Amino acid sequence: MKRLPLTTADILRKVGIPRHKLYYLEEMGYITPRLKPIGNVELRLFTQEDLQKITLLWKYLKEGFNHELAYEKTMKDLGRGKR
Repeated sequence: MKRLPLTTADILRKVGIPRHKLYYLEEMGYITPRLKPIGNVELRLFTQEDLQKITLLWKYLKEGFNHELAYEKTMKDLGRGKR
């Protein structure tokens, strides 16, 4: 069964990350949501894998790790290498 993509609102609600922090992770290239044009705006769509990654990143950032170390720890936890 295919899961529906998650919206920014879904991610904010499930993870508890502030919107500006989520956008910063995207700006820095740590996450790459799919962008779906709707009228004059683009809707960000996230996968379950994105949700896992964002959850771990936010956990490590709240623990005091800088963004680069939080990303490295997240990727290690997910069994992947660096970007």
